[in-house]
Amino acid sequence: MPAPQARSPSPDDCPVSLDVLGTLYRGDAEMVETVLSDIPSATRARLATYLYGKSHLHALGLRVASACTETDLVRVAGTAGAVLYAQSRAAPRAPEARHAGPRRISLAGSRSVA
Repeated sequence: MPAPQARSPSPDDCPVSLDVLGTLYRGDAEMVETVLSDIPSATRARLATYLYGKSHLHALGLRVASACTETDLVRVAGTAGAVLYAQSRAAPRAPEARHAGPRRISLAGSRSVA
């Protein structure tokens, strides 16, 4: 009979409870810091990579990764962990300026001649 193999974690397995995840998602910066400080470092690194891999939780993943060490992130996700560590510490990009009003469309050569 073959030896049972360890089950590798599925990308859909969140390393924290849904209650903790909800608190992180809805919490302000201070609340997030408090919750993250109670999560063991290896679990925090797994959580950061899990969240970063979900497009709608990408920013939260970066926030969690900023509370992780590079060593933990690399241990959990290899080279991707090193990239996640660097991105979590990079200066955030300024959001693109959006115009409040509707865009004006001009058509070249549509001037009326008087």
